[in-house]
Amino acid sequence: MRHRQRFLITGTGAGVGKTTVGCALGFALRARGMRVGVMKPVETGCAEIDGALKPRDADALALAAGCILPLELICPYRYRSTLAPAAAAGIDRLPPPDLENIARCFGEIAADNDVVLVESAGAIVAPITRDSDFADLAAILVLEVIVVVGNRPGCVNATTLTIQRCESRGLEVAGYILCDCDPVASSETEANEASLKRIAKAPYLSRMRHRESLAGTIVEKLI
Repeated sequence: MRHRQRFLITGTGAGVGKTTVGCALGFALRARGMRVGVMKPVETGCAEIDGALKPRDADALALAAGCILPLELICPYRYRSTLAPAAAAGIDRLPPPDLENIARCFGEIAADNDVVLVESAGAIVAPITRDSDFADLAAILVLEVIVVVGNRPGCVNATTLTIQRCESRGLEVAGYILCDCDPVASSETEANEASLKRIAKAPYLSRMRHRESLAGTIVEKLI
């Protein structure tokens, strides 16, 4: 195993399967005896339960990875609005995310774990603050990037743009995972896999079929 791996799990858009992939990886790594830390620095679209905003994705990641750290570390910023983090903070009239505080929380998580999985809120270019996105955060935290590609029309273009944004910030792209978003594949979504393998300038890691488990071999490709 390479020493202390740190990954950002991002996607080509919202609802492409980032949390599903993160949970699958967290569980697989944990099953191999690794200490797995998780982080969802900012979660939007949180429901208010008993007077507190509950981050569903962050809870799922922690459960899958067996990460028992305080939720304040795992998900320090939570918003009701489903907008990108910077906009959600304004709409909800709550303090915006602070990158220094996120870095501090990440440092505490990383200190005691072999692997850390950080999930973005939306795509790599989703604004965290007025002047920064998740590519900027990945550069600050020195994270390798795993891109979850929603297998939809236009995903080849979205994947290319995501990888280009990573390259512009000097980030290492560990690879991409093609995730089927719909139960029935079409001729177009079936063609996406071959197109991505031909065009995308990043390693192809795996494909997650609709409601099927992620291939176990992906862990060996990453670690």
